[in-house]
Amino acid sequence: MAQEKFLVTQAGLDELKREQDELIHVVRKEVIRELQEARAQGDLSENADYDAARDHQARVEARIRDLEAMIANAEIIEEDKGASSSKTVTLGSTVTILDLSSNEEETYTIVGSIEADPLNGKLSNITPLAVALMDNKVGDRITVAEAEVPYDVKITALH
Repeated sequence: MAQEKFLVTQAGLDELKREQDELIHVVRKEVIRELQEARAQGDLSENADYDAARDHQARVEARIRDLEAMIANAEIIEEDKGASSSKTVTLGSTVTILDLSSNEEETYTIVGSIEADPLNGKLSNITPLAVALMDNKVGDRITVAEAEVPYDVKITALH
């Protein structure tokens, strides 16, 4: 079975690698210290600190495995530096839209789902808004029909 590819920008991949490094070289050592301190308390059968440390260890190790899989199967999205030449929204594009119902402007970079962070302007490529924006250009009015409540936006800039 082929591994699922994870779409990610170079900055997103760098962040995954940084998190993995932090977990392996810093957090693992902290967990080992927590386990040693809990073991020093004696009877492990009724030791809540030991149970908590083991649970923490399991979560850390699971996250490390997840990160290893994501990094191994990462496919780099080329950020759209040539937006002015391509003129259309693609994966990696930074786009400014005007929500026609609220008359508010928002700017998003369209990224893979693993690095999506809408509050910080990173929109997953599988969201209804991103799907609707794809292959459109500045000035286009788009209906985001797949949203719970459909709404219209206009692309005002492609950076």
